[in-house]
Amino acid sequence: MAPRTVPRRSPPGRADMAVGKGIGEAGISLYRAFGSWLKPLAEPFLNRRTRRGKEDPARRKERFGEAGKKRPEGPLVWAHAASVGETNAVLPLLQRLGDRGLAVLLTTGTVTSAAVAERHLVAGAVHQYVPLDLSDYVERFLNHWRPDLALFVESELWPGAMTALAERSVPLVLVNGRLSARSFARWRWSGPFARVLMSRIDLCLAQAANDGRRFDALGAPSVTVCGNLKFDAAAPSADETALRDLRDAIAARPVFVAASTHPGEEEMLIGALKEIGSTGSPADDGLLTIIVPRHPDRGPEIAEAARAQDLAVALRSAAEPIGDKMQIYIADTIGEMGLWFRLATITFLGGSLIRHGGQNPIEPAKLAVPIMHGPHIGNFADVYGALKDARAAVVVADQAALETALTSLLADEAERQRLAREAHACVERFTGALDRTLAALEPFLDRLEQPKAKAEDAHRT
Repeated sequence: MAPRTVPRRSPPGRADMAVGKGIGEAGISLYRAFGSWLKPLAEPFLNRRTRRGKEDPARRKERFGEAGKKRPEGPLVWAHAASVGETNAVLPLLQRLGDRGLAVLLTTGTVTSAAVAERHLVAGAVHQYVPLDLSDYVERFLNHWRPDLALFVESELWPGAMTALAERSVPLVLVNGRLSARSFARWRWSGPFARVLMSRIDLCLAQAANDGRRFDALGAPSVTVCGNLKFDAAAPSADETALRDLRDAIAARPVFVAASTHPGEEEMLIGALKEIGSTGSPADDGLLTIIVPRHPDRGPEIAEAARAQDLAVALRSAAEPIGDKMQIYIADTIGEMGLWFRLATITFLGGSLIRHGGQNPIEPAKLAVPIMHGPHIGNFADVYGALKDARAAVVVADQAALETALTSLLADEAERQRLAREAHACVERFTGALDRTLAALEPFLDRLEQPKAKAEDAHRT
């Protein structure tokens, strides 16, 4: 797949553009002013998140734009990713930039993504927590780091930061751009505000044609479809010692992994498992279910709900062992998804039985794990669409369908093997986005590298 430039929409008339731009700029100004009024609430907001384990108390100052590290010398590329999925997607790109001798700063907004960055970020690169999108904090952040190029990942569209970058003439590229139909509808409702904000993006590199058309319709000035970087990311890693210990504990038992689950889904999972057990189904014979909540702090809550149904439960965060009679293991830890997928006989991907939009299916597909998911998969519609076309995943609409499909797949090894094989082949067909993204970034990278090369030549002479 070669990069594809999205055909431009017909522009509005000049007068309409001027009026719309004025309204949009006023909206941006109002946003920034409103942010200043909200500054007194920043501390209580972060205090609440810290109590819930969503902030690192030792690095809180970074959320106020205060640097925790020294700026590297030379041209600096600032990449911003929201959380774990976006971080994993952009890491190979950052590795390539580091290989070219460019300094890299990665910001993220979650504790889990910071842990991923600590383990996998290219040597010499710097990780910081992204500042809250309030003018004083953003300006403090930019004054210290002075980026020469900004790469925002997927759908990270922060008006304060984007406007501050434009005022400093720092090019902004949206890489792996994604915009769901629901998000598009919200942005379109904002009218001129969205159009002016999107004009701050110098280049939008979209995941898929639908994403590209949506960004174009909102006013992004230059849109190219490069594919999804997540297809090029390596499968999630796993600690070999931990994997061996878990395999020894589980032995030959089948393992059902419910990954990235959300409130409302665990109740359905627990209900299905309870029903399977009460009917004496062969599917219950030795089955171990590993529930990996999207938010690990919910582990005790899920364990309590399972125990209320008389199911035997262990919590990984409490170092509770997997005994022979253990039915549910709550994997309420950070950065271990590679473990759970490698143990899985079958996996269910959460956020899809409720109206959340689904979770990314690429990682289990890369590891050749049979995939089940619910009907609400709008966040990754193109990937799930490819899996559907390849007959490489099983869709379950509710608790009853989940119970039926799980029972059937556990009894049918040949079908599990087919699903795993087709899912793996499907995602491998979509690799290449990394090379296409780098090719599209080349003009921006050349501008950074030319002064660096001249300085090195001058030093040698």
